[in-house]
Amino acid sequence: MEPECGLSLSARKVEYLKFILKTGGTVRTNEIASAFSVDPSTITKTLAEITAAGYITHVPYHGVSLTDAGKIHAEFLVKRHRILSLMLTRNGLSPKEACREASRFESQVSKQAIDRICHFMGHPRQGVCGEITHDDGCLIGNTMNTALS
Repeated sequence: MEPECGLSLSARKVEYLKFILKTGGTVRTNEIASAFSVDPSTITKTLAEITAAGYITHVPYHGVSLTDAGKIHAEFLVKRHRILSLMLTRNGLSPKEACREASRFESQVSKQAIDRICHFMGHPRQGVCGEITHDDGCLIGNTMNTALS
């Protein structure tokens, strides 16, 4: 598990974590399978891997919920998508194109890179897909970098 860099999960697992965060509570396996149009047995296997990584708790026949670490990581994943989408719209893509393109490569962009992009963009509060939240690593880490420049 590499929560510091943000590169520890596949793109599909990232989408599952963001979906669980969006629902705001316990989510049944069948809900996730339906939302992503995949077989429930595939979801169960993938959720077991995410559970082993420490991001969710999975109670068979009841559903899954984010652990504290999972919530923090999922919030970063949402922020990463929103920062990248906003960056792409500022460079000429429509909001729909930006969202689609960011989804294609976002799982390859580290937390450190996102924090630097966010700093360069002036720590925006609103992205094309919603509010952008900031954590101490983003704000404090870049304040120190600015002081050193």
